[in-house]
Amino acid sequence: MAMQGVHVPEVSPTDEANRELVSHVRPPTWRNPRPASKYDLVVLGGGTAGLVSAVGAAGLGARVALVERHLLGGDCLNTGCVPSKAILRSARLVGEVRRAAAFGVATGEATVDFSAVMARMRRRRASIAINDSAERLTKAGVDVFFGEAAFADSRTVVVENHRLAFRKAVIATGGRPTAPPVPGLDTVRFLTNETIFSLTELPRRLLVVGAGPIGCELAQAFARFGSQVVALDLAPQILPREDADAAAIVRRALEADGIRFELGVKLEGVDGTSGDLRVRYTRGGGEPATPGTVEGDAILVAAGRAPNIDGLRLEAAGITATRQGVNVNDRLQTSNPRVYASGDVSSAYKFTHAADAMSRIVIQNALFYGRRKASALVIPWVTYTDPEVAHVGVSEADVAKARDRLHTITIQLSEVDRAVVDDETDGFVRVHHEKGRLRGCTIVAPHAGEMIGEVAYAMTHDGSLSALSSTIHPYPTQVEALRKAGDVYRRQSLTPGVRKWFERYFAWTR
Repeated sequence: MAMQGVHVPEVSPTDEANRELVSHVRPPTWRNPRPASKYDLVVLGGGTAGLVSAVGAAGLGARVALVERHLLGGDCLNTGCVPSKAILRSARLVGEVRRAAAFGVATGEATVDFSAVMARMRRRRASIAINDSAERLTKAGVDVFFGEAAFADSRTVVVENHRLAFRKAVIATGGRPTAPPVPGLDTVRFLTNETIFSLTELPRRLLVVGAGPIGCELAQAFARFGSQVVALDLAPQILPREDADAAAIVRRALEADGIRFELGVKLEGVDGTSGDLRVRYTRGGGEPATPGTVEGDAILVAAGRAPNIDGLRLEAAGITATRQGVNVNDRLQTSNPRVYASGDVSSAYKFTHAADAMSRIVIQNALFYGRRKASALVIPWVTYTDPEVAHVGVSEADVAKARDRLHTITIQLSEVDRAVVDDETDGFVRVHHEKGRLRGCTIVAPHAGEMIGEVAYAMTHDGSLSALSSTIHPYPTQVEALRKAGDVYRRQSLTPGVRKWFERYFAWTR
C-alpha cells in the first residue's frame, strides 16, 4: 500500500552523496507494507536505539515493525556522530599540518577548502548509510513503516492509515536540539547540529552558544577551517561535566586555535540578520553587571536537548513522561508494562553507544521476561576535541565527597615515553579507585576515546589497578599510562610494615 500524506524530507544540499543517503534511509519510492495481525515488538524510531532493538529482536525470530517519521539512522548517522567526526578528522589534519615544523617537516600554511571538506563528509556519510538502510532492515525481517506514529491505546500504534497491534513496544524516538530562552534568538536564523552539516560556505565569524561537548568540538573545527569563533556559556568552565584539570587543558588547546571564550555570562539578547548578528550579554552577579557584545555572521546553538515525544499520544497508552523524557524504571519499562523506552528519549546518557547497550537490555527484558538493569551498565563518554577527553565512572567531585573511601592516581602524559616522542605531553590519565578496584577514570590525550575502552572493560568486570599493572601493554604506546597507574598503586600498597617484613625475609635468605 502506498504511503499517503508522507513526503520524503529534503536533505541539503542536493548532490550525489545526499541522494545516495536518502535512497538508503528514506527511499523515495518506498511503500509501507501491509501490517501483520500482531507484532511481538513495535519500535518507534529508527535511530541507534530503534535499529538495535528491531534488528536484534528480528534476528531472534520475533515479528517486528519499526516506524520512522524522518530518516533512518537518526541523529547519529544524519546530524551527529558520523558527519561531525568526518569534519573533525579534517580539522585534526589542519592541526597536524600547523605543527609539522616542530617535527622537522616543512609543509607551508594549511589551506582549507571548506566546500571540499563538507563534500567529503557527505560522501562518507552516504557510504555508511547502507548499514541503517530500509533494505537492510527488510532483509533482517523487519517491517518498515515511514510516517508519524501515535499510540491508539495501550496495545496499538497507528501510523498513517495502519494499526500496528503489539505484544511489546519500545519508544526510541530520540531527541532534538533546543535553544535557550534568549530574547530575539527566535527571530533570527541560527544553526544547530541538525543544520550545520548542510553548510557549503564557511562562516567568516561564528558565534557558538554553549561550551559543552558539541559546542567545543565544532568551535575548534570551524576555527581551524578559518572562522573567527567566539564561544559563550553561562557556566564558568568549558565542558562543565568534566574534571576541571581536563577542561583547562582543552581550553588552552582551543584558545591556541584562536577561539575566544566568554564564560560565566548571561545572554541578554540577539538581534540583526544573517551575516550581521549581535549577541548581547552580561557578566558577573554584582550590580551593575558588566555588559558585552559579540558580532558574527552565523550563530550555532549547542545548548540543550529535548525528547521527541510530541504527537506520540503517550497518554492513550498510559505512559508518563516529563520535559526530560519518558519515565522508565531500572529495567527500562515505562508506566505501561508492555512498553519500554531506550536511548535519548529516556536516558541521561545521550550517546550512541549508550542507546545501543540499553536496547540490548530492552530486547531481553521485553521479549524474554529478563531482569537486566540499566544501572548496571558502565558507560564511558568522549569529547572529540583535540586533545580528546574521555571519562567513565566516578568523577573528581565524587572522590571529594567520598572522603577516604575513594582515592586518585594521576599519570601525566609527560611521564609516558610515547607521548614525549610524539610531542603530545599536555594531558593525563587519572584513575579513581576503592582499595584498588577501579571506580572511574578521566583521560586527556589525542586518542583518549581509544584508550578509555580498556578501563570500561575492567570496570565492567570488577577489574583492579593490580590487573592493569600485570597486563602487558605494548611499548611505546600512550595507553601504557594505565599500566603505570597500576604500578603506582602497587608501590603505594607497599606499606612500611610490608617493606620491613621483606627486609627481614631477604636478610634471612641472604
